[in-house]
Amino acid sequence: MATNCRKCVLNLRPYVPGKPIEEVKREFGLTDIIKLASNENPLGPSPVALDAMRAALENIALYPEGSCFELRQALAKHLDVEPDMLTFGAGADEVIRELGVVYLENDDEIVQGNPTFSQYEGASDVMECPVQRVPLADWTHDLKPMLAAVNERTKMLFIANPNNPTGTIVNADQVEALMDGLPERCLLVLDEAYYDYVDDPAYTRSIEWVKQGRNVIALRTFSKIYGLAGLRIGYGIAPKSIIDLLERVRLPFNVNSIAQVGAIASLGDPEQVTRTRAQNRRSKEYLYRELDKMGIGYTPTQANFLWIDVGRDCVQVFRELLKRGVIVRTGDIFGSPTHIRVTTGTDDQNERFIATLREVLAL
Repeated sequence: MATNCRKCVLNLRPYVPGKPIEEVKREFGLTDIIKLASNENPLGPSPVALDAMRAALENIALYPEGSCFELRQALAKHLDVEPDMLTFGAGADEVIRELGVVYLENDDEIVQGNPTFSQYEGASDVMECPVQRVPLADWTHDLKPMLAAVNERTKMLFIANPNNPTGTIVNADQVEALMDGLPERCLLVLDEAYYDYVDDPAYTRSIEWVKQGRNVIALRTFSKIYGLAGLRIGYGIAPKSIIDLLERVRLPFNVNSIAQVGAIASLGDPEQVTRTRAQNRRSKEYLYRELDKMGIGYTPTQANFLWIDVGRDCVQVFRELLKRGVIVRTGDIFGSPTHIRVTTGTDDQNERFIATLREVLAL
């Protein structure tokens, strides 16, 4: 019976992902659909990774190596860290949930920006911990008020950098000043899922901080620039003492064998990152230019998505785009009723989005 569960579970809100293409096909009877809702890589995975994963299918009857040994060695070399500074999850989401299990008790708190990625709050809610939400300033994390929100109950402070849904960053000096002001009990969680898209040289020194033994963990993923979102594989980089705690609560065999093979092969194809970055830069330039022509506001981004103010009910705009086969993300779920979040696509996808948006807004 539902009444026998923990009370906090009844208050949890399941994560709502971007609308799948298959659902839109069923709902509207469409066949020609583009999805710009979930910040996926429009170029797909590395061909090298696809070949490696196909070859690995013959071993699918066997359990994966739970420690991700080969991937751990490859990624440690790629990042220039020690292997036991890494932990792996079924997406970075799983590592976020593990952080909640390891660090939070029901009299603790977390601090996060608002709006930001919902899974931080999810990890807190499932442990029955309150959340201090600090409003963004110009759609960017406002670190001084965030530090001021830290109290004797604060166990973790989350910064999505770049932030989801706004695409903005805080630079390394700002983050280090925040970290210097945090009490030792408070873990700084830097969600760097879009790390590979950032072109600001002042961006981050998270691995340097990890090597210094600071109380910090950086979260990254193979879902975005490597195009492996469907395999669910992310990771955390942290001092060994933090990794040890996370490994104690990690589920056995949590990263499947095909994901491990695909991730290793992706690391071996640097052109995957180069070509995706080039496409993303071209996409941003095109979208900025066309939105400027239309007089539509947006927030310049360091990620592979754009936070756009359409100046009217975002749900209505979303529905009209959907009817025309273009899937985006509404801003109302982030408390922004006139915004949409749009993933950068291929050249053809970007052009179709702009043409469809122009039609929907009658511009």
